[in-house]
Amino acid sequence: MTTLPQAFMDAWEKREPRMIFTTVDPQAEPNSVWVLCVKLLDDNRVLIANNFFHKTLQNIQSGSRGALLMIAPEREAYQIKGSLEYYEDGPVYDDMKAWLDPKFAGVGAVILNIESIYYGAEKVL
Repeated sequence: MTTLPQAFMDAWEKREPRMIFTTVDPQAEPNSVWVLCVKLLDDNRVLIANNFFHKTLQNIQSGSRGALLMIAPEREAYQIKGSLEYYEDGPVYDDMKAWLDPKFAGVGAVILNIESIYYGAEKVL
């Protein structure tokens, strides 16, 4: 199992709630959306709630990889990159529904499999 860098973990705990989630379509056209409902599941996975993604969902279904940009205090920026999985039922979806504020739609759950993390231009994982 991968161990996430302590500096990243510290930043995760103090991050701004809004993050930017980016995917690409089959023609490599990027699409970025704001996300609020995000949970670090473990050292290998981040769960992102789908609160009515449209283009993002199409990109995921066509095999897009993803990047999640977070900002921590002092304007520290971290990017998490990796493959994506999508769930509309099952244990991953149920976990998301258990912690998701009911005011959000939560129509699906995206797993971002952590393959690399960047701090600015520096690869830290």
